[in-house]
Amino acid sequence: MAIFEKLTPQFWHYRDVATQPYERMFNYRRMWQLAVFLTALVALLPLLVIAFIDYRLSQGAIESEIFLRTTRAVSNVQRNVSFFLKERLSALDFIDHDNSFGSMMNPLRLTEILENLKKGFGGFVDLGVIDSSGLQINYVGPYRLEGKDYSGQAWFAEVKACGVYISDVFMGFRRIPHLVIAVKHDLPNGSYYVLRATLDTEKFNELISEPEIREQGDIFIINHEGTLQTPSKSYGKVLVEIPIPVPKYASRSMVYEWKGPNGKPLIIGYRYIADSPFILMLVQEKDELMRPWYKTRGELIGFLSISIVVIIIVIIGVATYLVNRIYMADQKRIMTLHEVEYSNKMASLGRLAAGVAHEINNPLAIINEKAGLVKDLLTLKTGQKNDRKILSLVESILSSSERCGKITRRLLRFARHTEVTIQEIDLEELVEEVMGFLRKEAEHRGITITVGISKDIPRFESDKGKLQQIFLNIFNNAFTAMDDGGHLDVQANLGEQDNALIMITDDGCGIPKEDLKRIFEPFFSKRTKEGGTGLGLSITYGLVRELGGDIAVESEVGKGTTFRISLPLGIPKKEQENTCEYYW
Repeated sequence: MAIFEKLTPQFWHYRDVATQPYERMFNYRRMWQLAVFLTALVALLPLLVIAFIDYRLSQGAIESEIFLRTTRAVSNVQRNVSFFLKERLSALDFIDHDNSFGSMMNPLRLTEILENLKKGFGGFVDLGVIDSSGLQINYVGPYRLEGKDYSGQAWFAEVKACGVYISDVFMGFRRIPHLVIAVKHDLPNGSYYVLRATLDTEKFNELISEPEIREQGDIFIINHEGTLQTPSKSYGKVLVEIPIPVPKYASRSMVYEWKGPNGKPLIIGYRYIADSPFILMLVQEKDELMRPWYKTRGELIGFLSISIVVIIIVIIGVATYLVNRIYMADQKRIMTLHEVEYSNKMASLGRLAAGVAHEINNPLAIINEKAGLVKDLLTLKTGQKNDRKILSLVESILSSSERCGKITRRLLRFARHTEVTIQEIDLEELVEEVMGFLRKEAEHRGITITVGISKDIPRFESDKGKLQQIFLNIFNNAFTAMDDGGHLDVQANLGEQDNALIMITDDGCGIPKEDLKRIFEPFFSKRTKEGGTGLGLSITYGLVRELGGDIAVESEVGKGTTFRISLPLGIPKKEQENTCEYYW
């Protein structure tokens, strides 16, 4: 809170009670808020819009690049797998057409053909010839399958109808994963036979297990039921059903986004391999692919955030500076106008006091003269010489008229000092003269006044009118702050630098600590509802500074307030140059 108070501009809590019809014109806090809001809106809105558009375009471009890379990778692997299958089908078809049915029935020839296939292509496990009834009539390989009947199996019906067959990967009685390819060969007599070969999956797996392919993600092959045909890093071994739905058929490589079982977004690329039951799939975690973008995004957001903070700080600083300058200019202008009004008011009061004093002096002179005449007549007549009662009444009239004369002379002196006049000052006499205006109120309220002016303070030249205003304002404030029965103490001593140090102490209500630094501000008052204008201490401060002095205040709530005034025993040179003599 202390830091916030230090950073709070001067105008933040200002409220001019004297301009209520035009209060909005002097609402500096609202002016500051509008300046900050509008400037921030104009400065930040285009920046944020551009940043958002750039963010979306950059993110879209990165995602498009990821989709394109995935599509290319799937297409490249799909071509390899398709070539692998077509190559082996073409090899079987070539052997079928290059050899007669009789040679195909020769076990030695069939063995030679199998060995050539293993050497030339690799991946072949066995080779068999099946007649049109589905009976395997010749077989070479690691198992004894001669005479096995395939007539009731689905693959035989398919090869009979289509001429070519590629199976899913299955275990069979061999208990190892493998797949079967077969081609049909028509004979001249209208019959046919089928050349069937078994392929192991090792060569098949090698096609999709190259390091540069595996680095791109989890790549594997499934069948149309979603069963793995090759091992997967994420979903397990062959013949395990994957938790990803089988994608819909497409004649080209496709890429889509899907949320995995763990909730993480996945980029999935796939391609149906033509003339086979296989679907090639490439599964990648989107967050992993987007990691470089996330890093760049974090740096951009950080830079944008710092830029926004700097812009806002600059906007707030500039707006505060400008509004504060407007506030100070307004305060100076209003202060000047009020000082002129105050001076005119004091001058009018001075003229009124002078007029009243002159009007009262004439009757007082007559009363005094007639009372003196009455006294002389009484003393001359022997019969009335010893009438003490009448003489005492006359003396009372004379003392009362003398007292009224003193009051009128004091009013005249006050009236003459409302204008700028430089004259020799006796500080004790001046304080007593100002205090004379408050003695009756002090007696009525039971306020004790103590005045202690050091005899070391010499007479000095200064503006008596300004000094009267200074002391009158401070005394009035003290009387306002004190309850009945209070105590006002005025002490003055000679300072070390040939200046008068004056301390005015009251035991009134005191001033809160947070208000101490503002009491000399124009129009700052806690008594606006009681008629206070907030100009008294502000004008007092200005008058002290004009005389070349200084004023400070110490206060504690509930204990009282002390004003410390330092006055030079003379007037500043500037003040002397601007001084004019006025005569009544």
